[in-house]
Amino acid sequence: MSAVTGADLTREPFLSGLRNADLTRLATAARFTEFPVGRRIFNESDPAERFWLVQDGTVAVDLRTPGRGPVVIETFGPGSVLGWSWLFRPYRWRFGGYASTPVRAIEFDGRLVRTLCAVDPSMGYELTRRFAELVVERLEATQARLVELSRTMPVSDASLL
Repeated sequence: MSAVTGADLTREPFLSGLRNADLTRLATAARFTEFPVGRRIFNESDPAERFWLVQDGTVAVDLRTPGRGPVVIETFGPGSVLGWSWLFRPYRWRFGGYASTPVRAIEFDGRLVRTLCAVDPSMGYELTRRFAELVVERLEATQARLVELSRTMPVSDASLL
């Protein structure tokens, strides 16, 4: 596949409104990638060194729960951002994720993006702000999903969540 360019990144909803110079710098940390159906993309507690902008396909994000094993918290499709743990210490995945359909995405090297953000604090602030908003949205969705699960579990099992 061809290299990712700043022009490729202008089409990504999450990056909408970033300066062209920032998109060009971000493109240096990016590559196109694909995941077949069923492929685990990241595992809860593993080191988080990447993030993805999903272009096609669906990714299921899950969380291990006592007594139930992995529970799908949310699914993400085209236009979604996958992964935020690469930005916040201790740089470990808080959830797991797998391709529930074939996935095409743009993958970013999180360590390199952190370096780019340190060199250009304006870009760093803008990306951190966007990812912080994403974290809040995801935690609210996780809370809602866990409440929903607790309502469908027998009372004796609900204490395991």
